[in-house]
Amino acid sequence: MTSRTCPDWPALMEVAPDLQFKHYTVAEARLPADALVDLPDVPLAAVAICCDLEHNVFHAPHTDPKVAAALRHTRWFELGEWVTRGPGAAALG
Repeated sequence: MTSRTCPDWPALMEVAPDLQFKHYTVAEARLPADALVDLPDVPLAAVAICCDLEHNVFHAPHTDPKVAAALRHTRWFELGEWVTRGPGAAALG
């Protein structure tokens, strides 16, 4: 576990054991351009996103609402969507 690890990791592991949620700035997360165009007035170095970068899944309660809204129009999934209708649904069987 690192200092970036989401403090909710025990609960998140119960929902999606294959994902590892960490906190990043938007700039560090290197979000897709189609999300960034929806964030013109957001300071990318100061805004937090809680996500699994490898699987493109974010945890909305720990993500800035503007960032979460921008990500909903991309290939990224919110955790609840990932486990019910996304790739996580198939993984959970």
